[in-house]
Amino acid sequence: MAIIRFTPYGWRGRFDDDFNEDNVVRIAAAFGGAWTHRNVGDRIYVGYDGRYRGEAFALLAGSVLASFGLDVKVAEGVCPLPALAWTAAHDDRCAGVFMLSASESPCEYGGVLARRADGGPLAPAFLRDVERLMMADPLDARGEVGRIDAMGPYLAHLATMVDLDLIANAHLRVVLDPMYGAVNGHLYKLLEQAGCSVTELHGEPREDFGGIHPEPVEPWTDECEQVVVYQRADIGLVLDGDGDRATLIDEHGRLVSPHNLTPLILGHLVEGRGERGHVVTTLASSVRLERQAERLGLPVTCVPVGFDRIYGELLEDDVLMGAEEYGGICIPSHLWERDGMLVCLLALEMLAQTGAPLSDSVDGLADKVGRMDYTRRDIRLDAAAASSLANILPGLNPAEVMGMSPVAVNHAEGLRLSFADGSWTMLRPSRNTYMARVYAEAPTREKRDALVEAMATIAHDSRLWRSGGDAKK
Repeated sequence: MAIIRFTPYGWRGRFDDDFNEDNVVRIAAAFGGAWTHRNVGDRIYVGYDGRYRGEAFALLAGSVLASFGLDVKVAEGVCPLPALAWTAAHDDRCAGVFMLSASESPCEYGGVLARRADGGPLAPAFLRDVERLMMADPLDARGEVGRIDAMGPYLAHLATMVDLDLIANAHLRVVLDPMYGAVNGHLYKLLEQAGCSVTELHGEPREDFGGIHPEPVEPWTDECEQVVVYQRADIGLVLDGDGDRATLIDEHGRLVSPHNLTPLILGHLVEGRGERGHVVTTLASSVRLERQAERLGLPVTCVPVGFDRIYGELLEDDVLMGAEEYGGICIPSHLWERDGMLVCLLALEMLAQTGAPLSDSVDGLADKVGRMDYTRRDIRLDAAAASSLANILPGLNPAEVMGMSPVAVNHAEGLRLSFADGSWTMLRPSRNTYMARVYAEAPTREKRDALVEAMATIAHDSRLWRSGGDAKK
């Protein structure tokens, strides 16, 4: 019997190992029990991406959920997670969302994602209840499920979120890469409706993903970058496996990093569309987003890593945008979940409105908020080292790091140090694995790398540090 634990990113397993029918049944039964006990609604929406036997697993999970007396609707075809979350959020009878997808993981993996009735992430306490309800043996009971068009109403709503006439008049040339993921074909139709000339890559159904990982980072974006240059396109749009995250490629074939994407989109919302509101981001996100918000006169809140932490702030404030360090962007006026398709449409609206190349907007951003270099390093630890690090970090307050004195120290999640020139670095123990993550951002790559090395010293041997002491060089 596989031991199943849920992270904020759901649960994932290999098709040749623990992702199988028995475990899908066990998981669906646990969620069915938890949703029934909470009594928050009686309808569940089930979706799936284009992975191995996606529809079959979705129908199986749906029939198990239906055996708990829930009204289960399974998507009629492959659909992105934001579409399913939006459908749930607009149904007062909905109790939650159950999605068969491993997001950006390679084709060898299957996964389960779940969302609450408003489309947002489930609370950790709810997921612990699901784990406690997990049975050793799969449930035999099955119920009847219905089917639903999860895309039509959602796409119609997306079309109202931007000025399609403005986009159409710009006659944009677009290269679209859904990476064989759940957005396959769907955004293509909307872009054609918006009058764009569109070339779609990796859009046909293919369970092996053609050898790429559905994650919008290099090297997996290489082909899209090349086609943008070859076709002299205005922009490339790349989306991850479940459609909640997107990235852009400029007309020169250069990937726009998430650390530039989020402040670009924020700038368009405020200066291009006249919107205002609070900005929520994570402690591991680029300082460029904070600087952009401050430049635009918007309040900013930084929370620990994880979209579930951002979601908690969305409930408290008039939030214009929530953004995580990986480039996931949430526009609460649309949905309390990240949506890569909306980000793509906003990027096209920005291009159409400015009439300038995307590279000009990226370069202009650097002029406005400063040039910074960001990186992250993952450090594997054994169980003892991980435990020791978690215990010692709250008491560390180094007086100097690589010759610089911190102007601010934050222990909200590990150890985050900020410096007078805007540089910062953070060491964060992983919540789910024996691993530490080091982040750093600085005006130069040399300073950034020096900060990473200094923080990695703690992760490798915390005894080299002492509370109030200096980092080893």
